[in-house]
Amino acid sequence: MLLNPVISKLSGKLVVLASASPRRLEILSNAGLRFEVVPSWFKETLDKSLFKNPYDYAVETAKQKALEVAHRMPFKHLKSPDVVIGADTVVTADGLILEKPTDKEDAYRMLSRLSGKEHSVFTGVAIVLCHDKSGSDTDYKVVDFYEETKVKFAELSEEMLWEYINSGEPMDKAGGYGIQALGGMLVEYVKGDFLNVVGFPLNHFCKQLGLIFNSPPESPAHKVKRESDEAWTLVSSLSESAANEEVELLKNGKDGSRMSMQEQNVIGTECSRQDIPHSIISLLDGFKASKTLFTASKLKVFDVLNSSNSQTLEEVAGQINASVLGTERLLEAAVSLGLLERVKQQNTSVYRNTEQASRFLVSDSPESLNGYILHCNDMVWPLFSHLENAVREGTSQHERAFGKKNEEVFQDAYYSKDEVKIRFMDAMHSIARVTGKDVATAFELSSYKTACDIGGCTGAMAYEFTKAHPGLSVIVFDLPQVIEMRRHFQPKETDDRVSFVAGDFFKDDLPKADLYILARILHDWSDEKLHVLLSKLSKMCTPGCGLLVSEIFLDEERKRPSRALLQALSMTEGKQRSPTEYRDLLEKHGFTPKHIKHTDNLLDAMLFVKEDPNDKRTLLGCSSASIETAELE
Repeated sequence: MLLNPVISKLSGKLVVLASASPRRLEILSNAGLRFEVVPSWFKETLDKSLFKNPYDYAVETAKQKALEVAHRMPFKHLKSPDVVIGADTVVTADGLILEKPTDKEDAYRMLSRLSGKEHSVFTGVAIVLCHDKSGSDTDYKVVDFYEETKVKFAELSEEMLWEYINSGEPMDKAGGYGIQALGGMLVEYVKGDFLNVVGFPLNHFCKQLGLIFNSPPESPAHKVKRESDEAWTLVSSLSESAANEEVELLKNGKDGSRMSMQEQNVIGTECSRQDIPHSIISLLDGFKASKTLFTASKLKVFDVLNSSNSQTLEEVAGQINASVLGTERLLEAAVSLGLLERVKQQNTSVYRNTEQASRFLVSDSPESLNGYILHCNDMVWPLFSHLENAVREGTSQHERAFGKKNEEVFQDAYYSKDEVKIRFMDAMHSIARVTGKDVATAFELSSYKTACDIGGCTGAMAYEFTKAHPGLSVIVFDLPQVIEMRRHFQPKETDDRVSFVAGDFFKDDLPKADLYILARILHDWSDEKLHVLLSKLSKMCTPGCGLLVSEIFLDEERKRPSRALLQALSMTEGKQRSPTEYRDLLEKHGFTPKHIKHTDNLLDAMLFVKEDPNDKRTLLGCSSASIETAELE
């Protein structure tokens, strides 16, 4: 009787779950809640040592997840949520938060610690209430709470431990077990909310909803001030542990609930002194953090640590051929940024990659960004060292940075020396591998049989398209020098539906296709050159032919994402655009917007269709008046 009346309070509201957890999705769906899932981009790298209690860490992480989604959706998804729900579950033993195990040995140590003992499972939950005010302002009110459940493990034999570990189930679960699956065999008893251990305290959540929506206007639940834009910028700095030493935590009561909903800044009610400009301080240190990542990548620190489970300072210094003092300071900085972990073992400390570093920073990882990171260090960093001149002159600083004009650097550096050419291609390859799947699966493309990836470089994006669409063949069209060097990037499994054709897309004829792909192309070139390319495409395409554009999409106010606006400071001849600006550009050449997809990855996507000039109707109801009429997928 409790649940339905409470859940019904959310009827007609856009409720968003800021989590990709299938368990939380199932729990809330079974309760009858209608909601959308928008996984949070918040990096879970808060410094646990700053939190007195494990549940404070879980609550703060949940809050940051929810607030990140609440702020992002109006700009990336073109719609504002009413309620955003964030959650974070941690397993603790003897006050120590147990992470997801890094390998089987780590899982063994973790489960051995729990064997025969009682431990606690805390889930922190944050409910963000979004209220649009006049203009573009939005009020963000936050209710947060936590739930604790006690779990007792049976005495586990070695045989039972290893049987469970070898099942593979512990490897992606905090504490190394999942109570709702095979891990239930290990549990002797549960004291408290079982669903809390699964991942979401449904009963406590519904009670909080009742208090929120049934409380009178003068109650504390309605007295939370608006999150300031300045405070919002602190999310990234906190997630990267910048200025951690300046954060002071004032702790709450011990009843496990924060019913008063105290006035909160984005990094937390209790976390920030308002007389210190944390966001400015984090920006002052931002270039140091970038250079730390660049240097660690250049010296192959992540590759070295990937070769074994963990290594001492002296071992790392020896392998990267660097001083012990310099290596120590580099590794400590990387730990503070959440790139590495430092663990005490006996009488010494060892270092190892974080899960994120193993996935994205090890050079031979399938999703490695190593090539792009080195490109930023070698090519982008020198340009930004001359940013003051670039702003004054409004021109690229290639000549000051590299001793050659822009065109000469491109031809001489990128396309004469194989080593530099491969480095540039590796940068493009990195981005394509990370973004390719999301771009390729953004739209239903079964009506297209042949595609041409213009400027497709190594073919990484093309291979993702053929994986996602079994009936599609893709031609990669790029400069002869690029096509010649692509052999260095051949995938392990070749696909005869991907072929390569050499040519200059400004000068030469394009291959025939019924779908053309322009990924990270349009932002690079001047309006005059884009007119040449798009006019050529328009002539090639018959009515119904598709054009898929993948770029970083600015919001309509040109405020976010900052990554695109910072990239524009390199002063290339092109520019960053919003979806409306891309629509206007393409409509001039006979292409009508059909779908737009915000992927929550580095690149978004828009699908256009060549219209029939004799048909006065716009395709699929997509009028040229507004991009919002295109279907939002």
